[in-house]
Amino acid sequence: MRRKLHRLNYIARRQLGPGLITGAADDDPSGIATYSQAGAQFGVGMLWTMLFTYPLMTGIQMVSARIGRVTGQGLAANIRNIFPRWVLYPIILAFLLANTVNIAADLAAMGEALRLLIGGPEHGHAVVFGVISLLLQIYIPYERYVRILKWLTLALLAYVAVVFAVHISWRELAAGTLLPRITFDQKYLTVLVAVFGTTISPYLFFWQASQEVEELRANPRAKALFHSPEQARKHLKRIKVDTYIGMGFSNVIAFFIILATAATLHVAGITKIDTAAQAAEALRPIAGDLAFVIFSLGIIGTGMLAIPVLAGATAYAVAETFEWPQGLDRKLPEAKEFYAIITLATLGGIALDFAPINSFQALFWSAVINGVISVPIMAIMMIMADKKSVMGKFVVSRHLKILGWAATGVMLAAVAAMFITM
Repeated sequence: MRRKLHRLNYIARRQLGPGLITGAADDDPSGIATYSQAGAQFGVGMLWTMLFTYPLMTGIQMVSARIGRVTGQGLAANIRNIFPRWVLYPIILAFLLANTVNIAADLAAMGEALRLLIGGPEHGHAVVFGVISLLLQIYIPYERYVRILKWLTLALLAYVAVVFAVHISWRELAAGTLLPRITFDQKYLTVLVAVFGTTISPYLFFWQASQEVEELRANPRAKALFHSPEQARKHLKRIKVDTYIGMGFSNVIAFFIILATAATLHVAGITKIDTAAQAAEALRPIAGDLAFVIFSLGIIGTGMLAIPVLAGATAYAVAETFEWPQGLDRKLPEAKEFYAIITLATLGGIALDFAPINSFQALFWSAVINGVISVPIMAIMMIMADKKSVMGKFVVSRHLKILGWAATGVMLAAVAAMFITM
């Protein structure tokens, strides 16, 4: 037993890193809202998406991580190197806008979650969360405070407990998971794009690639695999294990959020969620009056994890585009432009939070936006990952190529169908 525990501890320390954090950040407030909407509106009919997207999201995240580790540069820097500026600039601009909207939606949800707990002004709470997050990003390494914040995300395990506290038809559960029932209806397809967009999100591509580059900088003996192929076996194996576990954690939690809301809200006739209070009701079967507390801790914890990822991914992309110094390992004077983008994205999110929009609907639509802009980014990633001039001998394998292009094609088909039905 002691040897097994030692082995698990070794894996946790050595094999898990960017992929696990990326997976945890994927279940941000936008993800919680989107999965809750899916469960409330369509019951168990959306469960198949979690099984279906797991290999696709794992494949595309592995592609992004490999690009970072092999080249020693993030996605934007690689796009800048091989594509014309008219391809790069619109993608980075769309990415910046999408992430700012996502930050705004996450902050709004966190503000509303805190209001459920202690009352007070929702917008005021959102401002406080935004300022705290910004200061932490500038002055404290992300890896240091993520160790504390990730414990708050354990509140999401309450959705797992709900499933064992309410009546569930296991036959319907199996059918919803294994037999997709796609309807070419505008509402269904919009929710489908939102689910795909929050599961396979562009900011996760940029973040994981950039974190691989950060790890290279942190270790003087580590070099980009393009120049040091002898290090490949160890690091490509780590990326594979890290990504499979990180994305698996993300999708398991998402699966249970959909199932819990399907078994509670959908069954009770609540098919549209407009407020955080309504979403929290899904936890009442196991938490009772503490449902708001558990829900709020989950929203706040995942928000504090995700906002640095959103703002950081944006800053990496913009800084790499214009060849500015970048990195969360650098001090403020060493990367002023990089931290200026983080500040701009976070303050932009705070400002947008004062717009007269429903915070829970904003979370959902930010997922839809992510689904739309992910298509060109994924296509460009797959082109780069198959170029010897970029990847050398480490061009993606046939297996990863199939998964990556399948993910791109699925996302394109869902987005196209959504627009057609509109």
